[in-house]
Amino acid sequence: MSSNFRTTCRETCHNGSVKDVLILGSTGSIGTQAVEVIRDNRDQFNVVGLATGGNNPDVVIEQALEFGLSADQIAVRNIEGAKAVSKALGGYVITGDTCASALVDSQPADIVLNALVGSAGLPATLETLKNGTTLALANKESLVAGGRIVLDAAAPGQIVPVDSEHSAIAQTLRSGSSGEVARYVLTASGGPFRGKTRDELMDVTPDQAVAHPTWSMGTMNSLNSATMVNKGLELIEASLLFDVDPDLIDVTVHPQSVVHSMVTFTDGATIAQASPPSMKLPISLALGWPDRVAGAQESLDFTQAFEWSFEPLDDDAFPAVKLARQATKQGDPYPAIYNAANEAATDAFFAGRIRFPQIVDLIAEVLDGAGSYATTPGDVYDIMRIEARAREQVGNAVARLERA
Repeated sequence: MSSNFRTTCRETCHNGSVKDVLILGSTGSIGTQAVEVIRDNRDQFNVVGLATGGNNPDVVIEQALEFGLSADQIAVRNIEGAKAVSKALGGYVITGDTCASALVDSQPADIVLNALVGSAGLPATLETLKNGTTLALANKESLVAGGRIVLDAAAPGQIVPVDSEHSAIAQTLRSGSSGEVARYVLTASGGPFRGKTRDELMDVTPDQAVAHPTWSMGTMNSLNSATMVNKGLELIEASLLFDVDPDLIDVTVHPQSVVHSMVTFTDGATIAQASPPSMKLPISLALGWPDRVAGAQESLDFTQAFEWSFEPLDDDAFPAVKLARQATKQGDPYPAIYNAANEAATDAFFAGRIRFPQIVDLIAEVLDGAGSYATTPGDVYDIMRIEARAREQVGNAVARLERA
């Protein structure tokens, strides 16, 4: 465990008292499961604010009423969604592109769960860290894009991972000291196209790409799992969170999604964290860290027969992890460019403008051509400018492919 490991319990944890939680992305997959965890553990947690994009106003209205929230404790980015929620709650919610970070600034909380999608969650991440609030981080893209800027803004222990893989690593690292760690192992389900060749992936449709065989996730995360970009982002996140050389992070395909990650120690022991595929355990652990929340989810039943299998990742069919490792070695702002290029390329895929394998092809092309603007960012505005250049590169490349 490195000296920069940022998931140790902070002195500000309120042991034995109810923790106030602000949920960003409350109507998404992570957000709704977090609500369920809190609902089942009202003696430990309370919701004091909600932020959402606004595409599902009825859900956030129901959540607000359940936890007795007023309009000024709600942020809804979409103006039409904001109108609907404001009317239902009898007041004006916070709205606009920066509404989530505005809510973080205005609403005191013990924990901010950032489950927003994409690098748009970066301002809220930085606002949380600036306020000194514990950040339960599910929005990996904000750390990937923010890189050193995010880490420098964080106090030791202020960031607690929500991703099942990084939560698993945080748990397994309790088994030894930093000098005893040899390698980190991220597990990947392999997504819906495990075992397919590149040629077989050329005619994949968006509906096929988001049909994950194991996990119930949002559209973007499901597609990223299919391309293996999600695992690339997780490799970058692990390197940053645990302050480890990316070459010391292995990725193995584990279709059952029961072993969530592993750490191998210098004596040859490998410690794994295993549980049925559900996000409730890592969510509850992030909210309660370092304490566990009893009954968060069902455990494995070892009286029953089952098998776990592991296989190497096919880098030829799925080169996204290799590209992420390269971007991590290059340092800021290349991980941000990797993420921005992916977000733009996936938009093009959903729009029917490119084929499935071309998503990662475009990421590689943008990384290779970013030298003219890939300077180390000094603040969030520099990151936004760099991301805009990467997205512009993708747009130009997509237009070229369409003309071909």
